[in-house]
Amino acid sequence: MPTTLTAFADVTTSDSALRRFLHGLPGVDAVGLEARAASLGTRSIKTTAKAYAIDLAISMIDLTTLEGADTPGKVRALSAKAVHPDPTDRTTPMTAAVCVYPDMVATAKAALNGADVKVASVATAFPAGRAALPVKLADTRDAVAAGADEIDMVIDRGAFLAGRYLETYELIKAVKEACVRPDGSAARLKVIFETGELSTYDNIRRASWIGMLAGADFIKTSTGKVGVNATPANTLLMLEAVRDFKAQTGIQIGVKPAGGIRTTKDAIKFLVLVNETVGEDWLSNTWFRFGASSLLNDLLMQRQKLSTGRYSGPDYVTVD
Repeated sequence: MPTTLTAFADVTTSDSALRRFLHGLPGVDAVGLEARAASLGTRSIKTTAKAYAIDLAISMIDLTTLEGADTPGKVRALSAKAVHPDPTDRTTPMTAAVCVYPDMVATAKAALNGADVKVASVATAFPAGRAALPVKLADTRDAVAAGADEIDMVIDRGAFLAGRYLETYELIKAVKEACVRPDGSAARLKVIFETGELSTYDNIRRASWIGMLAGADFIKTSTGKVGVNATPANTLLMLEAVRDFKAQTGIQIGVKPAGGIRTTKDAIKFLVLVNETVGEDWLSNTWFRFGASSLLNDLLMQRQKLSTGRYSGPDYVTVD
């Protein structure tokens, strides 16, 4: 099996070549996609499997605060929660990452104090992406210089929807290069498509391929700042894309649904999608993440219920 993008070298040589490739991808059967996503969401999960799924979901969370009112104190509190989500039970897994704005990266890094939790930073004029390329690259480099382990960038949806596919590809590629540190190491790059603004499933498939061809380490559904964010159907479509990409290149890409995933039941539905579509290779926080804030509290309440037999309620978990 090949492990490079050599087979796709000609695809990105021009806008017309990339357009031919993207529009040559199989069309998405919307009814079939939504029916399969709904069907997988009805799978029954037994108690022992549920306990495993809850811990797995906790370990996959990018615990997120992306508000104009964010303060260093809030970021430090969120970082403490990422390390010890349930202070009364130290067997609770850590979350995968803390996700913050670039100016809060250093604060999060210091608060984590070497814990095995990544610092992710949004960049490239998040959430709208309406800025000149030099500004987007400076945004990225500042976050990486401050210690970000991961960068969550946004594409220019206006450029993509106008059919400027090569421009979208070149943006992602440039940001990928900006993630490289002077010592040669690099922050992992998550590419946010804002699927709620892409209008069609075919566009989501095309955006997924642009992101993967340009070097994304993860493809991500949403910013969480629009009306329609992660759904089982759009996440299933992106999982199918990374599965097909790995089959053709040998390169594994992660997936991150974000926005609107608030309950344990929701999270488990997404884990079933992962298991049934791409398999166990993706069932770790190296390759699958949840972009969330309130989800963690519900997972903790359900975990406590399984452990004690009693439902503790929201007063027994810390407020984010």
